[in-house]
Amino acid sequence: MQLSRRQTLLLSAALGAGVFLPALPAWSQSAATPKKGGTLTSIAVGEPTTLVPLLDSNTRTRAISTKILEGLVRFDEKFNPLPVLATSWSVSPDGLRHTFNLRQGVKWHDGKDFSAADVRFSLLAFKRVGPRGRITFANVQDIETPDPHTAIVVLSKPTPFLLRALTGGETPILAAHTYPTDNYAESPNGASPIGTGPFVFEEWKRGSHVTLKRNPNYWQPDLPHLDGLVSRFVSDVAAASIAIETGEAHLSTDISLNDIERLKQNPKLAVDVYTDAYLNNAQIFEFNLENPILAKREVRHALAHAVDRNFINDTVFLGAAKPAASTIPAVFSAYNDEAPFHYPFDLKTAADLLDAAGYKKGDDGQRFSLRLAFLPGETFRKTSEYFRSSFGKLGIKVEILDGDLATYIKRVYTERGFDINLNGISRLFDPTTGVQRLYWSDGIKNVAPYVNAAHYNNPEVDNLFRAAAVEADDAKRAGYFKEIQKITGADLPNFAVVALPTVVARSAAAHSLITTIDVTSGDFANAWLET
Repeated sequence: MQLSRRQTLLLSAALGAGVFLPALPAWSQSAATPKKGGTLTSIAVGEPTTLVPLLDSNTRTRAISTKILEGLVRFDEKFNPLPVLATSWSVSPDGLRHTFNLRQGVKWHDGKDFSAADVRFSLLAFKRVGPRGRITFANVQDIETPDPHTAIVVLSKPTPFLLRALTGGETPILAAHTYPTDNYAESPNGASPIGTGPFVFEEWKRGSHVTLKRNPNYWQPDLPHLDGLVSRFVSDVAAASIAIETGEAHLSTDISLNDIERLKQNPKLAVDVYTDAYLNNAQIFEFNLENPILAKREVRHALAHAVDRNFINDTVFLGAAKPAASTIPAVFSAYNDEAPFHYPFDLKTAADLLDAAGYKKGDDGQRFSLRLAFLPGETFRKTSEYFRSSFGKLGIKVEILDGDLATYIKRVYTERGFDINLNGISRLFDPTTGVQRLYWSDGIKNVAPYVNAAHYNNPEVDNLFRAAAVEADDAKRAGYFKEIQKITGADLPNFAVVALPTVVARSAAAHSLITTIDVTSGDFANAWLET
């Protein structure tokens, strides 16, 4: 695809000037000729709530959905855009019209034709109800469809990050005919999705597994190589490690960090640690600002001083994570500023702040109690236990709230039945799409998973994010983001704890699993098994 100089400049802005992308380990490609056949089994701790990331964008969902559903584009390991359902694209000189030429001859898994109407439906649906869509597509006015093979995204303002949002993992194109009403949750497509991808949904046995089979009518006629995929769900990381070691499974990203060195010694296995530069996953600590105690800024500052990130990295992550504080990832070197979130670990300072706030220890040594919710997962539980211990030293009793993913989402975002929350947030490919939602006041009235669990409401921050979302000058955009960090670092509705690694353990017989920036959330069309 040839781009004009103007389009190249716009694309450079879209891909984020000044962004540093860390080197990835060698991608799991093989020089050998791929073999046809076989079923690849993956193991995950926990089960998704849906198989379509329209209403819930959790990584458990996208790990499966990306094999069934496709986006307009994808990105290679160097963040170069590549065609998928769009064969080419162009941007108008003013940046307000993005024209996508769509692939012809593509069929949905039920045999119906893919067309521009599906693109229009999908982008508008994600704008309406997607957890990140109200932010990502805020400037989308309409999607014009002059013919079945052309979709034109019409914007009210420039959107420098738009192309990056159009991958299969972030904004998959959905079959419009599978959503007959505006109540998208009622559609069976969420549990038995129809896509255009290399694999076709076959079965979801709740509590056990999802089975996909090869798409015999895939638009890439020589792909996929595999006959099918099975995604099995287990309750803990020990079971995942056992499944990998015994050969019951070929792949898992839910391996205990304690098992990495042992698994590396097994010649039948391979273990890689990735920095996922598309998702930028992190543990984020959030305060429920509706709690009158936590509504006091000095109390939030005190609790921040009770967090030793280096200890968490060393003991919970065995040095594999990276301590963080700002919610804007360090990989965005032009945007990130850690200084406003600098609250050094100091329990005496924390205690003094609590005393000054009027919460001195009682005769029983206690100040107050807090309910701690956490995203299900081994490292989240361990980090939660650390918070309980550290806060306990200040005289704060912490009750850890357990539950599966569905319970967690309901507790935090619907019922508001928590005081502090340890979340797992994908900060994504741009602060507008991944970080803004942590602070966006719109999320208070328009409730969605992973959007503003703190219920933070600051019009100045909202306006700064609005300005950054449409600013084509990257230096000015960086200034907006740094001002946001200055304000939110002082208000402290939340803070980052660590940037999370992506550990991929796989059978040495499994090849070409990771071919895009999405790591294991790629489509696996090129994956194959030796035996």
